Amino acid sequence: MNQAWLVRLPAPLALVFVLASACGSNDDGQTPTNTGQACQVAGDCYPGIDHSTLQGEVECLTRVPDGYCTHQCTQDQDCCAVMGECPNGFPQVCAPFESTGEMKCFLSCEAADVASAGFTDSTAFCQAKANSAFICRSTGGGSKNRKVCVPAG
Repeated sequence: MNQAWLVRLPAPLALVFVLASACGSNDDGQTPTNTGQACQVAGDCYPGIDHSTLQGEVECLTRVPDGYCTHQCTQDQDCCAVMGECPNGFPQVCAPFESTGEMKCFLSCEAADVASAGFTDSTAFCQAKANSAFICRSTGGGSKNRKVCVPAG
């Protein structure tokens, strides 16, 4: 995009425009960053982060549409323990995935997280904050079930 018109703006206004454009946000509901990111293999996940620094082994869950980047965990605090791991501040939980019993990090859509973001519908929250193709569902892990944002399908 040609932004030659930018040089005609007064300097303070041009600076504000440039800074606002550079900051961006994840509120467009299009692409999760790190956890929840689409993948085919674990190597696609957590780009720019040394996988050995994360609190568990990195995985690409291929049992969800387009894959889902995550890593193993033992508690919620493991999910955003490394600088840069959760750059958008999306709440995450450590939960079992289906009946595997393995604990993994997921984007949370639990009632408290949904309400604190000003939403009443958990799927609308996932679609607005994580990805327009995501829904809120149970992890399916028995008594340790958590509500998480995952691709529909």
